Amino acid sequence: MEFDIRTNTTEFDSQLLREQFFRTFPNFSDADARRFSQAWDFLVEKAGGLSRSCGNPYYLHPMRVASILADASMDMDCVVCGLLHSIFDLEGVSEEEVKGRFGDTICKIVRDTSRITGLKINATTLQQADAIRKMLFAMIDDIRVILVKLADRLDRMRNLKSIEPKKQRLVASEVMDIWAPLADRLGMQNVKSELEDLSLKYANPDVFQQIKSIVAQKKGERAAYLEKAVSSIQAQAVKAGLSVTITSRAKHFYSIYQKMRKRNKSADELYDLFALRIICSTNAECYTLIGIVHGLWKPMDGRFKDYIAMPKSNGYQSLHTTVVCEGKPLEIQIRTRDMHNMAEHGVASHWLYKKGMNHDMVDVNSLGIFNQLQNLKEEQFGDSDFFTRLKDELLGDAIFVFTPKGDVVQLPAGSCAIDFAYHVHSAVGEKIVGAKADGKIIPITHPLLNTQIIEIITNPQAHPTENQLKVVKTSKARQKIHSWLVANDPNFVDKVAEAQRAADIAANNDKSRKIQDEKRKHNRAKEGINEDIVRAAAFTGRVIVEGTKNMMVSLAGCCSPKPGDLIVAYTSKNKGIMVHKATCLTFQRIVNIESRMVSVEWEKRQNG
Repeated sequence: MEFDIRTNTTEFDSQLLREQFFRTFPNFSDADARRFSQAWDFLVEKAGGLSRSCGNPYYLHPMRVASILADASMDMDCVVCGLLHSIFDLEGVSEEEVKGRFGDTICKIVRDTSRITGLKINATTLQQADAIRKMLFAMIDDIRVILVKLADRLDRMRNLKSIEPKKQRLVASEVMDIWAPLADRLGMQNVKSELEDLSLKYANPDVFQQIKSIVAQKKGERAAYLEKAVSSIQAQAVKAGLSVTITSRAKHFYSIYQKMRKRNKSADELYDLFALRIICSTNAECYTLIGIVHGLWKPMDGRFKDYIAMPKSNGYQSLHTTVVCEGKPLEIQIRTRDMHNMAEHGVASHWLYKKGMNHDMVDVNSLGIFNQLQNLKEEQFGDSDFFTRLKDELLGDAIFVFTPKGDVVQLPAGSCAIDFAYHVHSAVGEKIVGAKADGKIIPITHPLLNTQIIEIITNPQAHPTENQLKVVKTSKARQKIHSWLVANDPNFVDKVAEAQRAADIAANNDKSRKIQDEKRKHNRAKEGINEDIVRAAAFTGRVIVEGTKNMMVSLAGCCSPKPGDLIVAYTSKNKGIMVHKATCLTFQRIVNIESRMVSVEWEKRQNG
């Protein structure tokens, strides 16, 4: 349930707000209630009489953020962090004071949340947006930082009407680029969908109102249609002995908007604006129900998706199908209660049992995203190993650092300040003489670390060096340094060019040798000399294995190697050393052949 604050009230009494919170969320323990009250009193004391631009008290927004987290069944640590997420913005509040009152964990989560809030987030491309989302994970060690920030963004979107339209569009764009995809990545579909709908409302208000109006009209038109469909499924489920819950819902506005764009149609031309969701108990029941649904109505081609057998990367599981019901497409989702919990809460469901609930109520096996990363033996909120693996999976072999202006730069892991400088501009890379990370001088060849703010020091007299070429990781830096050295440094030995020249000479020699061999074969053929006989005569026909004669050797029948052929061999259980031609495809297809290979050669005849 959403925390209901009477927005038409001119005064928001802090005591009344506290009481309202506990009426809305009565299941917290007495100890949790005392911790909440301690944080609330601290916030109200520090905020004093401060108001926001909308005229409401400063502490009203943190209360709503805490309520969103409580509604998501997060533990009291996380709820308190929601209350205090912007406490460091207030004058006179230090980390030491917060740590002393609320402990290290809450202080660290609040501090990291403040760091994220202070980021300059300006994504002009999908690639930049993805880099920023990954950067957020690189910056933090506790996933509750992201959960608090998502709650903060959600509340701000719910109350965005008080700011000017231009700023509304900027905030909506940031939420669409960064925060809604983050919620999706963490499997939090309800948060993702609401963020997308609210972003559409402010980014494209005309389309939003059009869709809202049409959905309202269609809802009335289709009430009987949906009721009839629900009754049909219920009747068949009862016959099969299944207990199910069926709900009908209007599709999210942003989802409808995407369909409009994809199909190039207006909202009133779309039929599948509503969907049914069937909740049952087990995986087996899900598949029974899909059979029931497809027995009642004809499924549409290509619209059946089995996300139970093949979950999405964020852990989402469900069966999706679209059927033709009374001549109109009807989308139906079928999932278990555990799957529904995962779909609604995503990563947050990892800790749903925290508030005194029975551990057995959370089925770890349903949390697909976490099973891909590790088998959780005991669910712990402070499971640093779990989150480290989640970050590794999201970040991959990359680091994310800042420019002094706050822009995010993604570089390969192991990159140094020289790589960063060339990323900024080739001219900066050429003139680099020093660098700072977080205000401190660092060697320009040392690997950079995630979240560092990098400053480059240049000198007009500086130029690239061969040592720089050896340490850089990015292709741009390598290419630029290499080109400068070739053009400007007479002592530079271009090993790449030398290697190419050597390869060209070898290729030419090989070509000349082949021409000479062909001539020799041609001449000998004229003289009636068989080349194979001449070549074979140079060898005894025996094979030397690892320098040893008289080993048990078998010649492969698939390629029939002859004396003088290039040969390879491996150990065989029954036939000793099995010898093939080096070009034999059968040999190359043998599994794990590298571990069984031995060195072989033909024995040469002694001259004279």
